Formats: sequence, C-alpha cells, structure tokens
Amino acid sequence: MSRARIRLAIAVLASALAIGTLPAAAHAAPTGRSTATADTTTTAGRYHQQAETIRQIPLQGAVNVRDLGGYRTWTGGRVRQGLVYRSDALGKLTPADITALSGLGLTKVVDFRIPMELQYDGADRLPAGLTATSRPVSDLGLYATLLGAISSGDPATQEQMLGGGRAEAYMRDIYRTFVTGPENRAQFATTLREIADGKQGPLLYHCTSGKDRTGWMSYVLLRALAVPEATATSDYLASNTFRAAYDAQLRAALKQSGRMQNPDLLIPLQEVRQDYLDAATAQMDADYGGFYGYLTDGLGLDLRTLAKLQDKLVR
Repeated sequence: MSRARIRLAIAVLASALAIGTLPAAAHAAPTGRSTATADTTTTAGRYHQQAETIRQIPLQGAVNVRDLGGYRTWTGGRVRQGLVYRSDALGKLTPADITALSGLGLTKVVDFRIPMELQYDGADRLPAGLTATSRPVSDLGLYATLLGAISSGDPATQEQMLGGGRAEAYMRDIYRTFVTGPENRAQFATTLREIADGKQGPLLYHCTSGKDRTGWMSYVLLRALAVPEATATSDYLASNTFRAAYDAQLRAALKQSGRMQNPDLLIPLQEVRQDYLDAATAQMDADYGGFYGYLTDGLGLDLRTLAKLQDKLVR
C-alpha cells in the first residue's frame, strides 16, 4: 500500500470514526441469493432502509457460517468477499462440509472458545493442513453454569440459576467484559491485526454458537471498515435467524429426555439481543468515549493498522 493511500485512508477513517454514526452509501442492492437482510440507515434527518445481503455458507454440521463481505460502506465502497468468515463451532462438520470449507481457501482459523468448551464439544474438523489457533475469550463461566443447570435435572435449581431475568443479566455482563477485560481485548485486537496483515490469506474466526464473541468481533470489524452501525447491528442480530431451528431442536430434545422441564429458560442464552449489544457499546462509551476510542485506546490499534484494514478489505 502506498504512503499516499495510507494517508488518505487514515484521514477518511479518523474523521469517520470520530463522528460516531456513519451514514450509508447510496448504491444499488448487491446481487446474489439473500438468506437474511441487514438494514442500513442514513443520518440525514430521516431514516432510509435498504436491504443488504447476508452471505450464509450452508453446511450440515454448522448453521451460522457466513462471509462478512458484500456490505456497503458509508464511503461508497464494499467489503470484499472471500477474505473474512465468521462461524459457529466446526467440530461436527461432515466430509461434505470439509470439502466445502476447503473451497474457501482458508489460511487461518481462530477459535475463541475456552478449554472447557473444547473439552466437551470437541476440536474443529478442518481441511487437511489447517489447524485452529486457540484464542480463548472469557464467557464468565457461562458454559460451566449451563452444564451445571442442565445436568442437575432439577426444575427448581434450573429456575433459580436461569430464571427471573438472571440469564439475561448474565449475558449483559459477558458483553461488558468484551470491553472491560484486558485479555479479551487483546484477543480481539490480535485477530484484527492479523486480518489487516496484507500477507494473511482468508481467515475464519468462531466461538461455540457463533453469536456472542464472534458477533462482537464481527460488529467491531464491520464498523472499523466504515460499514454503517445499523448494518453491523443487523449482521449481529441475524444469528437469531440462522440458529433458530437448531436451538429449538435442542430445547425439544432436552425436554423429551427429561433433563429440563422448562427448556425455554435457555432462550435468553441461545439468542442475541439488542440489549446485550447495547450493554457492550454503553461500556465502550463509558470507558473510551466511543467506538474510535475503543479501537485505539482499548484495542491498541494505531491508525496505520486501521488504514490497512480499509485498504485490504474495502473495494
């Protein structure tokens, strides 16, 4: 990347991020099959809604695999496809899934799961020559709590652990630690630096369900690329669409097996919600004065790295 392009990208990016709310570029809707839509909003008085294609990669052993490319940026560009992917855990991939994954040309897979999740759910099944990089982001003990609640088999215990708004409060606390936890910030920052590296090929990152740690990572990346906040939020919320059938089947199986009398207690843990995301962004505003401060002070990303992200991922 030339110095002139770096200077230009830095100037545009710094001013855009400092504004906070980024207006959407007016372009024709992208072509291709849409499995879900994201809405963009402009800041010019009225809100104008446009559909954006969310590019799911259908697999049998994972339900929330997507290409983050294709979104419009407020600067008039688009995020390049085929460079960054987000997903849920890849431990249940079929041979056909692995073949499909091979076609993506991945050169790196980053796994945000903690050791307990790996122990119970298993390591990723990946194409030959590809090994996941473990980069755990804390879940504040949620996975252990969930296992404990289910294994108790006691409706009263499960209600005491997860009912009465406790599950929702737990999720909001987890999202706040995406901002407050130094180790969590370091894991996200390292991943962003790798994505920005011009020598790094296509990269995929994931957690267990591909919705919380992965959802926050994707939200931050898209906003750093000057994708409108409303679009980044819709990409985050789309996990509910892609995971709904699988999560409902899991609840039904738990009830049928007798392990949970009221499996709907799990719904707040299975879903993504606007107020979870709001908990993280409010913490970000409180600690760093906004998104730009979170990127530079919280994640320690300099403007050159942010400009490299733009240059590599936006066309």
